Amino acid sequence: MTDLILRKDDNGLCTLALNRPEKLNALNVKIFIELRSHVDDLEQKFDAIGCVVLKGSGRCFSAGHDLKDIGAGEHPPYENYQAETIEHLCNLPQTVISAVHGHCYTGALELALAGDIIIAAQSARFADTHAKWALTPIWGMSQRLPRRVGLAKAKEMMLTTKTYTAEEAVTMGLANMCVPDDRFEEAVEDLARSILANSWFSNRANKRLLEKTDGMTLKDGLRYEIENNEGQGPDVVERISAFGKKK
Repeated sequence: MTDLILRKDDNGLCTLALNRPEKLNALNVKIFIELRSHVDDLEQKFDAIGCVVLKGSGRCFSAGHDLKDIGAGEHPPYENYQAETIEHLCNLPQTVISAVHGHCYTGALELALAGDIIIAAQSARFADTHAKWALTPIWGMSQRLPRRVGLAKAKEMMLTTKTYTAEEAVTMGLANMCVPDDRFEEAVEDLARSILANSWFSNRANKRLLEKTDGMTLKDGLRYEIENNEGQGPDVVERISAFGKKK
């Protein structure tokens, strides 16, 4: 490992930080190889880690796919490796939070869209600039973006290559919340800890349920929920008892 991804595990929370600050965390193959290693590990550690935060070191989340790497000709371990890595991140059993400050453009936005929740600092700026460079998405933009913001807004973002503020991202549903930069780290921590305070069993089951029924008709989704209900978690009695004592 060359520490292009900084990892910190702390009482159920895993924080993964993109670590090419001198290159604005531009995404290259080496970053994805390190990210994939951590994601593969986290897939097996759902009992020890209940929430994952993906963030950027330095001035921003990420300026996007490293254009110099594209120009030089990339050599990932195999075809579609980066897209598959993002898919694995998206499908982690844990809740994934994308914590975005500063730039979040194109490939970086495709990466951030793997998060179940996107929290944006006031300084965050979002854009899809594929069309500016005569490129087309291959890491999931055309599928995840419209599912988050709607088809009309996704078309606007992709066809105009316009940059959007954090407040605009919240308004369109791209980001879940926007917080001042001087409170960003605290807000990310508070959000993660609030999720960790809930049943990890329920969080995993609810995430699976939402993903499995995405795109289903209401009738089919209701049937799936009933037929595939995962029941109660191992600490249900303890949690209900503790609530009763508080009253």
